[in-house]
Amino acid sequence: MTATAGTIRTQIPARLDRLPWSRFHWRVLVGLGTVWILDGLEVTVVGSVASRMTQHGSGIALTSAGVGIAAAFYVAGACLGALLFGRLTDRFGRKKLFLLTLAVYVGATVATAFAFAPWYFFLARFVTGTGIGGEYAAINSAVDELIPARVRGRVDLVVNGTYWAGAALGSAATILLLNPSFLPVDLGWRVAFGLGAVLGLVILVVRRHVPESPRWLFIHGREAEAERIVTEIERDVTERTGAILTEPESSLTVRQRRSISFREIAGTAFRKYPKRALLGIALFIGQAFLYNSITFNLGNVFGNFYGVSSGTVPVFLIVYALGNLLGPVTLGRLFDSVGRKPMISLSYLGSAVATIPLIWVFVTGAGNAWVFTALLVVTFFLASTGASAAYLTVSEIFPMETRALAIAFFYAVGTGLGGIAGPLMFGQFVDSGSKSLVGLGFAIGAAAMALGGVAELMFGVKAERAGLESIAKPLTAEQPA
Repeated sequence: MTATAGTIRTQIPARLDRLPWSRFHWRVLVGLGTVWILDGLEVTVVGSVASRMTQHGSGIALTSAGVGIAAAFYVAGACLGALLFGRLTDRFGRKKLFLLTLAVYVGATVATAFAFAPWYFFLARFVTGTGIGGEYAAINSAVDELIPARVRGRVDLVVNGTYWAGAALGSAATILLLNPSFLPVDLGWRVAFGLGAVLGLVILVVRRHVPESPRWLFIHGREAEAERIVTEIERDVTERTGAILTEPESSLTVRQRRSISFREIAGTAFRKYPKRALLGIALFIGQAFLYNSITFNLGNVFGNFYGVSSGTVPVFLIVYALGNLLGPVTLGRLFDSVGRKPMISLSYLGSAVATIPLIWVFVTGAGNAWVFTALLVVTFFLASTGASAAYLTVSEIFPMETRALAIAFFYAVGTGLGGIAGPLMFGQFVDSGSKSLVGLGFAIGAAAMALGGVAELMFGVKAERAGLESIAKPLTAEQPA
């Protein structure tokens, strides 16, 4: 039985969208957005320390096969965590869950640093993954509901793009931490995981000062609390910027409900918005397949085909990560001016086309490791922009009551299919030692991105500078008074 509260008319969405950029928005960006640094740090650290953990005296006796098993546990945990915490985020609110998911991540990462046996390490990686998966759903929901519509695109892309800042940081840190002359073999990899936990605690302190989403509050029968939060934000913004706020231009009438059935939420995406659902699946599978295939195996590509030593591989990975970071940061503003559909199509189709010279140079051996890296940076400058836009898309195009679960669902589907099948296939190609097979792996990843670009051309939604409620009406707004 769905619990009801009452029917209200509110201007809260319009009041939030008209605010000038202020210290409050920076607090949201730092407290919520920087979490992707943790995910980038996690994936990169594990990839970098894997060889050290398999060495004699590492204190854990992990095999090479065990490294792959640990990665599978992490991905499985992320998929499950996204679905579980995504549903809870829509049910209990953004703030409770973005505090809980970060706490889960920090606790599990600390536990990982004290791993003493493979089974314990696998379990810790699984729980760490659940925290990160939950973060994807809770954070993107909260960011989009607190950031003004006119800059939502660029902010969302920068937020998701910071993953690569974490990847660069992780690669740089492991150069020092895995040096046996600096730290013993059984200690360096533990300190590397500890860095993630320390960073998570710092973010948790900042995050405590980020308010609950007023949009979520007024729909769930807590309009007085929503009004108080928005009034406090407006007061802070005017005091710090001196801006004179204009009257909000629109209002929204909703029939409040304290709970909404899972059946109604799940059915909304596929019955009411089937084209948008297909779009979300295509975008997420494309980016997950390309990224997880190549990123998880890139170190082996440099080592096996270009003879790069294990101590030098992180240098190439730092350059690769920085190229990925530059894409969303530099192109993000165009998503709010040129528009979502042309920019997302360009990012996906452009990265697919850019893969052609990359494959040619790799297969023919026409260049050295740095030439290969330069072409890789060009390809993923566009691909990372598209991947970040996938999260922006599914966060915008579904009703507010389903927002977190929609992000979770498409993340889980994309990661479950592309994020598992891709690395397994590409890893086999790399182990074969055949340049032709590895080139085929690049081509398959490019094809997956191209399909995402075609889906955007066919089903893309014009969402730039538009209020969330005008892109997809809340389910509660469609109920009769």
